[in-house]
Amino acid sequence: MCCILAALGLIGPRMAFAVWWVLDRSKVVSALGGDWWVALLGLIFLPWTALAWVAVWSPSTHVSGFGWALVGVGFLADLSSLGSGKVSRGKGKDRA
Repeated sequence: MCCILAALGLIGPRMAFAVWWVLDRSKVVSALGGDWWVALLGLIFLPWTALAWVAVWSPSTHVSGFGWALVGVGFLADLSSLGSGKVSRGKGKDRA
């Protein structure tokens, strides 16, 4: 069961971001600076952050107010998924 949750945590945001990118390419690319490669980097390395950024971005105000909190939560989710992978491989534990 733990492996299923870990896989969903890693694949889920990437799938959601990829589907959003396919369905509304213009918003995703414009929200991430107008370059498709920045969106690709977000998809690979920081999917929760990129997903939160695109969700709260608007053309007139960009990211403001409560949107920054959501982007921060997305960044913390990315960091925790990276950290939990390290711990599950045994590199985060002290060995005697």
